[in-house]
Amino acid sequence: MSAPPTIGVLALQGDIAEHLRVLGGLGVRTRSVLRADQLDDVDGLIIPGGESTTMSKLAVRYDLMDPLRKHVGEGLPVYGTCAGMIMLADRILDGTADQQTVGGIDMTVRRNAFGRQSESFEAQVGIDGLAGDPVEALFIRAPWVESIGTDTVAIGQVSSGDRAGRIVAVRQGSLLATSFHPELTGDARIHGLFVDMVKGQA
Repeated sequence: MSAPPTIGVLALQGDIAEHLRVLGGLGVRTRSVLRADQLDDVDGLIIPGGESTTMSKLAVRYDLMDPLRKHVGEGLPVYGTCAGMIMLADRILDGTADQQTVGGIDMTVRRNAFGRQSESFEAQVGIDGLAGDPVEALFIRAPWVESIGTDTVAIGQVSSGDRAGRIVAVRQGSLLATSFHPELTGDARIHGLFVDMVKGQA
């Protein structure tokens, strides 16, 4: 039997512990990633939710931005949630003038599109390729995807209400991103999908 993969969580800022807990429950090895050399020791990486402008500045300060771009370009599987989705976007709207992204997913993402922290909400979102009921998605100062390129697949959209049709989950090759926070809801299926991507089984 092959050894379980090692999946890192970028530990610059955000809900790091929650992702590590979910991954641990799925039987993979985990580690926090705060230095460029640690990227060489992981088979996959999660960029967590948090505050995208702060995360961007810290990635530059810790000399992680270019190594992250290099590993993404070389095919490292990466999953970004909320701020992590913004970090994986090739283009962002409503960002700060100096905000940088890792990029890799051909999409345009609008920061804080669903409103302020006080406007956080939950909604059911069906995820293509995910068995069972729709996920109960928790949105906290969440972005949405304004547009995607031809190589990017929208795998989840809000299904009802005035936000219906908004793209909130995408995949492009070895990259996965969601606007919402599955690490906070007790549903490990999306993390399981990412683990399968890391193993080359999805």
